[in-house]
Parts: sequence; structure tokens; C-alpha cells
Amino acid sequence: MGFYERQVLPRLIDWSLGTPEILAHRQRVTAGLAGAVVEIGFGSGLNVPFLPASVTRLYGIDPCEVGRGLAAKRIAQTDVAVEFAGLDGQRIELPDASADMALSTFTLCTIPDAHAALEEVKRVLRPGGVMHFLEHGRSPDAGVARWQDRLNPMHRRIGGGCNLNRTMDVLVRDAGFELIALENFSVSWPRPYGYMYMGRARRA
Repeated sequence: MGFYERQVLPRLIDWSLGTPEILAHRQRVTAGLAGAVVEIGFGSGLNVPFLPASVTRLYGIDPCEVGRGLAAKRIAQTDVAVEFAGLDGQRIELPDASADMALSTFTLCTIPDAHAALEEVKRVLRPGGVMHFLEHGRSPDAGVARWQDRLNPMHRRIGGGCNLNRTMDVLVRDAGFELIALENFSVSWPRPYGYMYMGRARRA
């Protein structure tokens, strides 16, 4: 991993995914979380300020040391106990059924094997546990989707492996989750980047 991926990209992500528009959606997706929550793609802790008081502990999973440094102030300002529990969402360092709920925001686009990561989330969730997610992905507009496919190789190189064209609800269902809520909408990014999937999915 080079200087750009280690030092520059985490700061760009913190800036681009911390705009008022995106923070408003983070506040919505974290609503209803409770108990011990595992968050894959913890990043720079942009969700931490919005964690409800009902969350007793957050297990953060992320490989980026710079992101953890950027998160330090946010962690210091929350009453939620934050504990780092691994570097890779595909191999979460928690026992089976040890989390009440899970959270994923702007993460499933980047994890190389998203299915493996979702299987890990399912493993560490207690039976009936619910994952909240907010992800960008494939647009249902055929013209936009074609542009996503064209741009994806370049975007993966400059975006740390981020894919524009994953169909997030299909990924979640294929991992054996029961989708209990889904909202699709667009944000004010260029159209190939801005189609959103926000929802909740239950471990069957």
C-alpha cells in the first residue's frame, strides 16, 4: 500500500463522506441501533456522533490506522464504549453471536469479497440480530449503469478498491439476510456515484 492509499485517501474519504448531506443520512441509518454493535468499515468514525444512547458498545472493524487517528476526537466525545476488533471485515475477530446489531456504511462497495464480509457479520450477530446499512451502488437506470461499468476500473484504482456497480440489496439477500427495509435514493454526487441503498436486514 503506497503513500496515497495510506495517507491521502483516508483524509479524502473523511472529507467527502462527512458533508452535511451525507451526515444527515448517517444520522438516519444509525437510528434504532442498540446494544453491542459491530461496524464493518469504521473508517474515521463518522457514524460515532450519531450513535443512539441505546448503543452500549461499538466494535469497529477497519484496516486504516490514519482513519483511527482521525476518529480519536469523535470517540473522545461519545459516551459509547468503542473497541477495535479487527482489521478485515472478511475476518471479524469476535466470537459467534457476540453482537446484537451491525452497521455498514460506504463499505460493501470496497471490501474485495463482500459476500464473505456479510457472512462474517451474520456469524457474529445473535439470532434475529439486525444489520443497518447505507451504501452506494448500481443504478437501475440503464444509461447510468453503463457509465458505472465503464468508470469502475478507473474508480477502483483511485478509490481504494471502491466499486460503483455492486447491487447492494442483492448482495445482502444472497448472504442469507432477510431484508426488512430498503430505501433507494440519489444524493447530489455525479450520477454514476450517487445511487444509494439504505436499509435494514435481519439474520435469519
